[in-house]
Amino acid sequence: MNAYSLRLRLLIGILAAVTLAWTTVSLIAYREARHEAEELLDAHLSQSATLLFAFLGDEADELGEHLPRHRYDKKVAFQIWEGETRLLTHSVGAPEARLSASSDGFSNANVEGKAWRVFSAWDPSHRYLVQVADAARSRDQVSEEIAWHLLLPLVFGLPILGLALGVFVIVAFRPLEQLADSIGAQSAERLQPIVLRTAPREILPILEHLNLLFERVTRAQEDERRFTADAAHELRTPLAVIQTHAEVASAASDDATRRQALDSLVTGSRRAAHLLDQLLTLARLDAQAGLPEKETCDLRALLIETVATLIPAAISKGVEVEVVEEPAERASVNLNGAPILLQVLVRNLVDNAISYTPRGGNVRVRLNSIAGGTCLSISDSGPGIPEAKRAEAMARFRRLDENGHEGHGLGLSIVARIAELHGATVKLGTSGELGGLQVETVFPAG
Repeated sequence: MNAYSLRLRLLIGILAAVTLAWTTVSLIAYREARHEAEELLDAHLSQSATLLFAFLGDEADELGEHLPRHRYDKKVAFQIWEGETRLLTHSVGAPEARLSASSDGFSNANVEGKAWRVFSAWDPSHRYLVQVADAARSRDQVSEEIAWHLLLPLVFGLPILGLALGVFVIVAFRPLEQLADSIGAQSAERLQPIVLRTAPREILPILEHLNLLFERVTRAQEDERRFTADAAHELRTPLAVIQTHAEVASAASDDATRRQALDSLVTGSRRAAHLLDQLLTLARLDAQAGLPEKETCDLRALLIETVATLIPAAISKGVEVEVVEEPAERASVNLNGAPILLQVLVRNLVDNAISYTPRGGNVRVRLNSIAGGTCLSISDSGPGIPEAKRAEAMARFRRLDENGHEGHGLGLSIVARIAELHGATVKLGTSGELGGLQVETVFPAG
């Protein structure tokens, strides 16, 4: 599995965004700095020309001695012309030829192979022409120096910012590492909820769902342990009976005893097989969080077909099984679910009713459409279940019968689980018609 680092992605993304913004700002700052430097130097030329006008009353040859001095003096040149033809004076380094053909304002000129930025102005009497110039190369050096002095903090600031961001991201992700360590230290046998008090807000939904998962896993483990213990306890009795009858048959000295032991052995094997079938059904249902495959089935047809398979058992016991159908209820009752599981539900309910109904009794099955769904009602004339014990009757391996009826206390548990998977509800009550137990399973509409 090629796992990626969220911390590295976040850091790279932030640095990329900051670098892009930083570079854009730096380029804009560099350009603006160069522009402002050029404006500053042009203003300096204009001021120098104004200063020269102030000295025009002195001897022209002495003007250079009266000009102010600064670090860029040697790079600034000037010329003073009387009219446009007579050069009165010029600075050291200025050419003899006129700096610019323009007589007013700023201009760029090339004299004797050297580029100049020139400012030209006439005195108020229009007698003297002053031209002050910067060498283009010198101006470029000055503006470059100003711009680079502005950019240096930005250039050195980016790595420092990247380092600070890296440290910040590492510190910010430390709670995730601690959570990972706490989750990794969990015992598979005993999962503990994750403490949410110190968790970052952004991952709280994940941790809450993880805690819910831990809770479901813990509950499933407890159910599995309880199921295993109960199943082992329930299987111990039929297996011991089978072993006893097998030993009796093996040691029998006459055919009658051997035949009786073998008959008991067959009966015990049948009961053990039935118990195993119910245990496997329940284990399979517990493993399902929902119905993986649903299909539309006719609950009425399924009910009649399943009841028909149990009629021989009812006849052998002398119990009458009746499927009550009103004319208005004889149409198909479509239900979206798992037909096989619905057959198990119906078979368990009808089989329980037959088992607990005394000889000569009655079992009545009715399927009605009600407001909001469909009700499957199965009533019998047996002893019923007292109201105080009905909740206990739905628990696994709980047999409330004291008259020795066969059973393992799993039938109603299987019914309840199948009903839960179908979104249905199971209710135990007393039959007003037959006086025994009445089990109503209500399936929601749709």
